[in-house]
Amino acid sequence: MKTGADAVDESRRSGLNPPGGLEMNTRASKQKKEGRGPVGRQAVVGMKSRKKTHVKAHVISTARATTLHHVVSEMTEKRGDVSGVDGVMSPVFSHREAEVQLYHANCLTLMGSLSERYPNGIFDMIFADPPYFLSNGGISCHAGKRVSVNKGTWDKSNGTEQNHTFNLAWLSLCRRLLKPNGTLWVSGTHHVIYSIGYAIQQCGMKILNEIAWEKPNPPPNLSCRYFTHSVELILWAAKSPKSKHVFNYQEMRQQNGGKQMKTVWSIPVPQQWEKRHGKHPTQKPVALLDRIILASTHPDALIFDPFAGSATTGVSAIRTGRKFFGCDVDSTFIELSRARLDEAFRARVHT
Repeated sequence: MKTGADAVDESRRSGLNPPGGLEMNTRASKQKKEGRGPVGRQAVVGMKSRKKTHVKAHVISTARATTLHHVVSEMTEKRGDVSGVDGVMSPVFSHREAEVQLYHANCLTLMGSLSERYPNGIFDMIFADPPYFLSNGGISCHAGKRVSVNKGTWDKSNGTEQNHTFNLAWLSLCRRLLKPNGTLWVSGTHHVIYSIGYAIQQCGMKILNEIAWEKPNPPPNLSCRYFTHSVELILWAAKSPKSKHVFNYQEMRQQNGGKQMKTVWSIPVPQQWEKRHGKHPTQKPVALLDRIILASTHPDALIFDPFAGSATTGVSAIRTGRKFFGCDVDSTFIELSRARLDEAFRARVHT
């Protein structure tokens, strides 16, 4: 995953300066005049739509927006506008019956293209497990052994300001891609979640809840100078304060033995059956995604994951009768994702 300076350059080239960005204060008027910032860009798009009626072809109806076949077809027609997806607009995994699509792509590039085609939004829900910026030479404990926490160059920190600029860029795009009543879920530890929370508010979204995902058996703290890290935080946000978000209250109450579900969720880390095709260093448990999806979407909802990893979000979407569209820039885990998605579909067919 591109982070820091590379991500900022990517967002600039795509004309994706996020609202409230770190550089907006000094350059807002210039961007507005040139039509490059969010306000100016929208104005330019508005004028073009009035002058050229064919632009309306890119704005699809609500019913059509939830059909992945139409999304892929329209993107394929404009394959030259999207780079980084194996040179052409073809998914690395696709299942038309289950309406599942997975791309090997940089999320900024892919989301930038989608936001131009679907300015009214297309996704009912987005789950994002972004880089936590932890791969900086630290250590942890796994199976009783001291291990490195380095996961890849995509997880390396570029400093507080550039990390935040990256978060603001991709979150701004996520907001554009949500339907008016859509919601966003983002997971993270204290290393990144406060930047995420601030960026969400800078984008004009409304934070609905902060979930504490408690891991029942976390690795011990080797230095013995801190409390043992045993939770990850998950922010749930609506596209805007006016959004009428979905919350399946009765479903959650039933799962919690007839009582209102609280914001502390004790869910084990991925089980052995979830790793039989291999594992991802930041893999989330299917049970966690099942709860998130069942809580905030209706059947047949279209769900997006910009940092798909091992495609746990896709697996859960298939299990719960939803549609999935995802991407990841790291090709290392593409085969793992394919195997897991295929297995999930076959399991659903036989149930």
